[in-house]
Amino acid sequence: MAKTALITGVTGQDGSYLAELLLDKGYTVHGLIRRSSSFNTERIDHIYQGPEEPERSFVLHHADLTDGVALVNLLRDIQPDEVYNLGAQSHVRVSFDAPLYTGDVTGLGTIRLLEAVRASGIQTRIYQASSSEMFGASPPPQNEKTPFHPRSPYSVAKVYAYWATVNYREAYDMFAVNGILFNHESPRRGETFVTRKITRGVARIKAGLQDRLHLGNLDAIRDWGYAPEYVDAMWRMLQCDTPDDYVVATGEGVSVRQFLEFAFEHAGLDWAEHVRYDPKYERPSEVDALIGDASKAEELLGWKPEVKSRELARIMVDADIRLLSDQLTGAAVRVDR
Repeated sequence: MAKTALITGVTGQDGSYLAELLLDKGYTVHGLIRRSSSFNTERIDHIYQGPEEPERSFVLHHADLTDGVALVNLLRDIQPDEVYNLGAQSHVRVSFDAPLYTGDVTGLGTIRLLEAVRASGIQTRIYQASSSEMFGASPPPQNEKTPFHPRSPYSVAKVYAYWATVNYREAYDMFAVNGILFNHESPRRGETFVTRKITRGVARIKAGLQDRLHLGNLDAIRDWGYAPEYVDAMWRMLQCDTPDDYVVATGEGVSVRQFLEFAFEHAGLDWAEHVRYDPKYERPSEVDALIGDASKAEELLGWKPEVKSRELARIMVDADIRLLSDQLTGAAVRVDR
């Protein structure tokens, strides 16, 4: 019998790739989306199935991580075999501007979901999207035993969600795991995240639509991987015999400056001619270096990354150049169902 999964944050980068992966594996996938007066499903339009279609394998539901009652009712109705909690206010810099909202959705939203699973009485496996930002000021390389030292409201909320997941696992014998994912990117990354901001800027500069790209700290070092590979690690965690927590990373540390070089070089441009520093993009408290050690995931999950930062930059630049070309020619016009 086919498995059923519920994904919160299904319209995001990770949610869309995970939905594709699970559908390919024969799952029936239910996605949680927030009500919006404008379309917000662009990343999943290609796999959308309308309510009029018989025996749908991909179903969307309006609900929110701030509404615990709706979560209980939805879980009772769906009875999912697996729950992937990817929903969050996930922009670190924005979390300084909206700390209460970030804490409510990213932190308390997780415990609402965990409590909804407990209250509904269903038997399921839960994946919690934890973050390398939880390590913060702890020096690299970071693994599952590295102490947390969060440096933003976002990472503080993620630490709360991490320990809530561990607590529900220990207190109620839930199959609940934390995937501590380091930065992972793709052409579906939101335009305000630094890697996508860079590759989108490269495409626009190459096309003559802009001349300058304004960024904050260029010396921050991150471990950047490829999102489609990382959602495979999420799935593998829920296929294990016992629940545990895993770091998912490439082990390669690259500065924002180096990623700039990779992206601009691939397009035949000199980044120094176009990039300008702007202090408004600095965080009040910075995280200097995040570089993960995913040895445990490789050993126990059989997971190993293939795409590293230079190849990642190439993939994203090529995708943004194609997207901009399609937009300029009118080929990338949304046709609604």
